Amino acid sequence: MGDVKDVRVAAIASLTPLEELDEDPFLVDTRSQQDMCARWAADKGYVVTRQLRLYGLRPDHHALWTDVENGDVEVFVAANDRVLARALTSVPEFAAECERRGVRLETADLVEPLYTPRTKASVHRRLSMPTAGYDGC
Repeated sequence: MGDVKDVRVAAIASLTPLEELDEDPFLVDTRSQQDMCARWAADKGYVVTRQLRLYGLRPDHHALWTDVENGDVEVFVAANDRVLARALTSVPEFAAECERRGVRLETADLVEPLYTPRTKASVHRRLSMPTAGYDGC
């Protein structure tokens, strides 16, 4: 690896069903998960080159490893362990595969946003109306 600025990161978010918004809003809010990963990367001087949104993906799935094999990703980061557990079928198997391939696996573990009824409603609108031109603002 070159200097810190050359470190390329794939940010993993979990695609959690909208029905779980009241139970665990952060797991549903892929935008906030990706933002947390981006802040983590920026704080280290890294660059996010790929944003992955996954739900129960096998650790050996080719979609995870294509960018690694092409030299475009050196680190996987997820917002926290809950996100990883939802995104992948087996975090231990994924961690072992990362180690085998020489790719770091990290969690940002920053403070999650607070979700009020208003912010939950915003997440709900953004995720339930993506084809209606709503951009989440």
